[in-house]
Amino acid sequence: MPPLEITTASYNYCMDQLDLMWQQQYLGNSLRDWVIAGVAFVAVLTLLPLARSYLLAQQRRLPASMPGGVALALRLLERTSRIFLWALALFVAERFLDLPPLVERVSKVLVVLITWGQAALWGSAAVRFALERRRDETAAARGQRNLPVDVSGSFDILLFIARLVIFAVALLLALDNLGVNITALVAGLGVGGIAIALAVQTVLGDILASLSITLDQPFVVGDWLRLEDCDGVVEHIGIKSTRLRSLSGEQIIISNADVLKSRLRNLGRMPERRVLFTLAVPYETPPALLDKLPLLVKEAVAAAPGTNFIYCLLRNLGEYALTYEVVYFVSEPSTGLRYVEAMDTVNRGILAAFDREGIRFAYPTRLVLKEG
Repeated sequence: MPPLEITTASYNYCMDQLDLMWQQQYLGNSLRDWVIAGVAFVAVLTLLPLARSYLLAQQRRLPASMPGGVALALRLLERTSRIFLWALALFVAERFLDLPPLVERVSKVLVVLITWGQAALWGSAAVRFALERRRDETAAARGQRNLPVDVSGSFDILLFIARLVIFAVALLLALDNLGVNITALVAGLGVGGIAIALAVQTVLGDILASLSITLDQPFVVGDWLRLEDCDGVVEHIGIKSTRLRSLSGEQIIISNADVLKSRLRNLGRMPERRVLFTLAVPYETPPALLDKLPLLVKEAVAAAPGTNFIYCLLRNLGEYALTYEVVYFVSEPSTGLRYVEAMDTVNRGILAAFDREGIRFAYPTRLVLKEG
């Protein structure tokens, strides 16, 4: 029994000493509180990055056409900074400590600023994700895998404005959370913004037109446009102007505001282009050849790649000739070259067929009769 009593007393003594050690005060907090805060800090700073890395690693196994919500969540995880994780771990650890007012104030300022900065990063990532998704949907609707990279000017200015607004709002909200009166600041920014907008309204008009082109996408780089007296292929869509390369080689620069104000014809988005012309043959042409003429024209059109013959009909009994109307379509005339090549092939084929069959083309003639 005595040994047992000594053991129990020793155990109680050790527990009392351990309890006294846990109650030791360091900077106004017990050792127990410091240990708990340290464990919480390490746990948050370890588990959250591990979970982030694991979820991002699983992204490779997901299908390319994943739901928008899942894709957005993964995008936001990618934009989560380590500084924010440190701030979050610090915030959790502080819940177990009683710190001096100055330290708590500094810590609160850092946590609030970092948190709202991270929120701004998430907002920018969400805006970029939405814009890229809209761009990809537009490209898919047009049958393209990717839109040309040269639209990055308008795309970047849109992202810049969105980020500027998001970070400005985040800064104002952070200052409001810190107890700063932001009413006067907001009013001053509003007045200053109006003054700047009035001073540079022409430039802002072009920038807003550029944003409209980026969002609505009436045309993209590579489209063939006809704009009033201008005709050319879109070479670049910038912040202030759009550049066309005309068929004759010169570069045409038009402000974005003028582009949207004009009647714009996008020839590059035509799935096919119609060709209409007439053929005139003399009245003296034998009926057998007249019956054969539409078939000869159809064969000439069919010989040209990418064409779709519609009809060849006797349209008019003219003053000096029989007039046939011919209509066919040329597919994918994105640059106009295929359209011109098809017309050349069809015209040459018609000339060769008429020469082979002995069909002559009519030309204006006048018969003068002499009396006596």
